Amino acid sequence: MSSAEESISNISDIHDQGEHHSKIYQAESTELNPTLLESTEDFEIIDSAVEEDDLSDLPLLEDVEKKEEKPATENDSNKQQTDAKEVEEWLDILGNGILKKKVLISGKGAESRPRKGQDVTVRLKSMLEDENVVEDQESLTFTLGDGDVIQALDLCVQLMEEGETSLIASDAKYCYGKEGRSPDIPPNSNLNLEVTLLVVQDGPDVENLSGQVKLNLANKKRERGNFYYQQADYVFAVNSYDIALNVVNSSSKVDFSSEEEASLLDVKIKCLNNLAASQLKLDHYEAALKSCNMVMEHQPENIKALFRKGKVTDP
Repeated sequence: MSSAEESISNISDIHDQGEHHSKIYQAESTELNPTLLESTEDFEIIDSAVEEDDLSDLPLLEDVEKKEEKPATENDSNKQQTDAKEVEEWLDILGNGILKKKVLISGKGAESRPRKGQDVTVRLKSMLEDENVVEDQESLTFTLGDGDVIQALDLCVQLMEEGETSLIASDAKYCYGKEGRSPDIPPNSNLNLEVTLLVVQDGPDVENLSGQVKLNLANKKRERGNFYYQQADYVFAVNSYDIALNVVNSSSKVDFSSEEEASLLDVKIKCLNNLAASQLKLDHYEAALKSCNMVMEHQPENIKALFRKGKVTDP
């Protein structure tokens, strides 16, 4: 098995496991009407309904009319060869046919591929299927594997080489899903992404970050968690809040001002409260209780923490 095939296999396994758990959690979760106390620090809950394809109109196999086979012509043979070549150009990332990548310009070789946890900078153009451009960024930097961007981009860039330009064709579920992105991306929109991997580098040493830079990084991860919560992707929301808390709680070799310390504590409280809300959605009651208790260590009278703790101890 080649390195590319191993990478795809690993990505597919990780994605399938996360998607499997997310579906189980969301199916079992009890949806509640949002109130002021139930709301998170920065967003409202959006409920999503899962629709299934109606297969009732498909004909039975024995009822399908058999057509008389005609001998293949030279034109048919050429068309088959062209179709086969087009299939070979597309790399099926997850094996389900709805997230594909095609190399337009080759990069510097497999050894230049980024690793999870590294910072990558890309040039990105996002288009709807009607070729309407909804995003055009000359330089977008994110941490690979942290969920900072849509899954289509996060998964495919892991298989790109530095300097490579690729076209990504993605189903809506790996982009902005059922909610879309107002005002330019309608719900359930498939996207085509033209991506160039410009720079690959190791992420910053968190211990050496200044107070303000550390605060900005933690807020960026927290806001991404808010995005996933609004999309009802509670597993991804938990992951983003955990990353934000790791930033806040990391040791530092730099002295912070009292204002920076207070701001970092405020971000920590918000992350813990939102983390507890996500854990409740997933029926992770013990984890939610722990998150609430951590809030109350700093703010014993925090209303949101007291309310969510009450839901755990007296559901």
